[in-house]
Amino acid sequence: MRLGVLDVGSNTVHLLVVDAHRGAHPTPMHSEKSVLRLAEQITPGGELARAGADELVTAVESAKDAAARLGCEELMAFATSAVREAKNSAKVLARVADKTGVELQVLSGVDEARHTFLAVRRWYGWSAGQLLVLDIGGGSLEVAMGRDEEPVLAESLPLGAGRTTRTRFKHDPPTRSELVATSAWLDDQLTDLARKVTKWGEPDRVVATSKTFRSLARLTGAAPSAAGPRVRRTLTDTALRQLLAFISRMPSADLAQLEGVSSSRSHQLVAGALVAQATMRALGVPELEICPWALREGVILRRLDHSNGADETGAALAGRLTAQEDR
Repeated sequence: MRLGVLDVGSNTVHLLVVDAHRGAHPTPMHSEKSVLRLAEQITPGGELARAGADELVTAVESAKDAAARLGCEELMAFATSAVREAKNSAKVLARVADKTGVELQVLSGVDEARHTFLAVRRWYGWSAGQLLVLDIGGGSLEVAMGRDEEPVLAESLPLGAGRTTRTRFKHDPPTRSELVATSAWLDDQLTDLARKVTKWGEPDRVVATSKTFRSLARLTGAAPSAAGPRVRRTLTDTALRQLLAFISRMPSADLAQLEGVSSSRSHQLVAGALVAQATMRALGVPELEICPWALREGVILRRLDHSNGADETGAALAGRLTAQEDR
């Protein structure tokens, strides 16, 4: 079965096409993305601006056409924090559906954490024991923990790299006082999460996903993406502290020149590093591993697990392209 999953995030609209069936390893066949930075197109009144909605319609239509051209039997389309939090999200979603035939399902932060956790569990298997999974997105930080495929703890906090950049920094690069104040503020924001994680005991393995963590790991010496997904990659608190001392003095234009840092996300790298550092500090994590699978793979795996339509999330996300073409 060829599946397409369309992820409308705070920074990008990302289409991933895989070949997979229940019980099989999803094989990536195609990946493409459009950089929209929807979170930065939210008006002071809390609505997604008309220009942002226009760009979203165009990006979804393009992704739908690509999925059809590549032979996808289904296109699972979802949106995360930027659309989720827009006050006019219902109107935006209705417009996307009317113009493209694609019905975007809005995932809650907790569902993001649950799906990402499933992907990490499948990647590492049962031998990983109790997993603690961290994911820094553009708008939110997801944390999940557990021994099974369904986490006992799934949390989402409004501490994404993009959001933290927009709300905490006024300068590029940020000033020393902004860095110190943001670090202290993050410590305060993470206090309750640390108590919840401690309640479930020590994790056997701490794992991170997302572009932010991958970039930070690469900048601290982890293997490049060309080395393949099965190369072990780690990020330590010591290496992260040293990296922050370096990148916090660089403007985003210079950060974009570093290997592993995309120009579309360079402006939020420092904030992402601060969130990562504060989270590792709050949870007492000296080292973590980087998992190549994350939310999109979790959505695919959940859909395959419930291919009979029994799972409401998987069924809701699955929209047959043939049906969309008939609209």
